[in-house]
This record gives sequence, C-alpha cells and structure tokens, in this order.
Amino acid sequence: MLLLAVNLTYVFIAVIVVVLIVSFVLTAKKHNAIQKGGIEADAEVSRIEESENTDNDGIRDISYTYYVKYQTQDGKIVEAKLGNAPAHLYVGSTLRVKYLPEKPKYVIPAK
Repeated sequence: MLLLAVNLTYVFIAVIVVVLIVSFVLTAKKHNAIQKGGIEADAEVSRIEESENTDNDGIRDISYTYYVKYQTQDGKIVEAKLGNAPAHLYVGSTLRVKYLPEKPKYVIPAK
C-alpha cells in the first residue's frame, strides 16, 4: 500500500511538471506569434488585479495582473490581459501594445 502511495505521488509530480512545461511552451509560442505578426495599438491600463499567496513558511507573495483597453483595427474596443507588463504601470497609464486580430484578448507591450 505504501509503495502505491509513493508511485502515485511521483505520477502526480510528473503530471504537474508536464503541465507547467506545456503551459510555458504555449505562452512562449503566443508571445512569439504576437512579436512577429502582431498589430500595434495605443492602450490604456483599465484595471489591475492583485493576488496574494502565502507559502508554507508564511512568506507572502503578491502578484499583479494588468488589463488594458485598446481599439482594434476594425474599430472594436477590447479589454485584454497584458502579458510581460512593466512594473511601473498604474490605472490610466498609456502604452503601445501588440495583439493578434484573431486573439485580441491577450496583448504584450510593443517594443
């Protein structure tokens, strides 16, 4: 019985590692596609979501998710999650972003 529990633990860890790797690869591909073929637009930070996590040692980690509003080439106003957001942004900040027309809900800062 103990051997089964140990094996299940290893399987669980392996599944988590695979999920993290797949997530990393898909995010990298999405960023690369936007960098290569994305359209630039002016955007404004519309909201910032704060999340707090505490690890087993009681250490708090606060992370922020930034959202921007921008107008697409076809005139639609979109609120999108901003990937690779610079830390100095606040609600009302303006910046140039890049997006893919077929997936306008995720943008990255234009270089």
